[in-house]
Amino acid sequence: MTKNFAHRGFSGKYPENTLLAFSKAIEEGVDGIENDVHLTKDGVLVVMHDELVDRTTNGKGYIKDKTYEELAQLDASYIFKEYGPQKVPTLREYLELVKDTDIITNIELKTGVFEYTGIEQKVYDMLREFDMVDRIIISSFNHYSVLRMKAIDPAIKCGMLEESWLINAGAYVASTGVECFHPFFKNMTPENVAEVKSHGLEINTWTVNEEEDIREMFRVGVDSVIGNYPDLVNKIRNNG
Repeated sequence: MTKNFAHRGFSGKYPENTLLAFSKAIEEGVDGIENDVHLTKDGVLVVMHDELVDRTTNGKGYIKDKTYEELAQLDASYIFKEYGPQKVPTLREYLELVKDTDIITNIELKTGVFEYTGIEQKVYDMLREFDMVDRIIISSFNHYSVLRMKAIDPAIKCGMLEESWLINAGAYVASTGVECFHPFFKNMTPENVAEVKSHGLEINTWTVNEEEDIREMFRVGVDSVIGNYPDLVNKIRNNG
């Protein structure tokens, strides 16, 4: 059965990548949660999507140029004011929230613009601390970053994020030794799904929000849909 992953938490109805959005996703009964991890100026792993804080908080500037103390002063529910102030969570706070659940976490390393030297080891060490390596998928648009994580622990499940229409994507991903392909959902035609699956890979698609598209991903047989409305995915999956 296709799994239901909450994209940045329950981000369609709550402030993305906040503990509130993650808690609401857990309440919805999701199979997994996708989040995004950066490194602050003082080396703290924090959860936010953009490199800049401008879109989702009341602040301005790059995460990499701010200390965690500075980030902690920002309101991460800036565009969802009805829920009151929400802080930018650390990865540690997120793991504390989910550690006693059976939820799978897809951590996207946001190394596509700034590589955040050493972020892979920092993330891995924290996952080991929480004994959660076996409930994690590590992904990135920076495929070198994914391979750095693989070099740290070949057993950790990883996925290559990709937005373009790769030719023979399955062959490429399989050649790297990575277990999952994380494509933009519209690229997953039946033919492309078949090619990726022929290499024994898991397909986790993003960002699937419309009923018609969710149904199509179920039909072609991807392994999970990553979307902003996990309630809709559950409704379709449970009721047909």
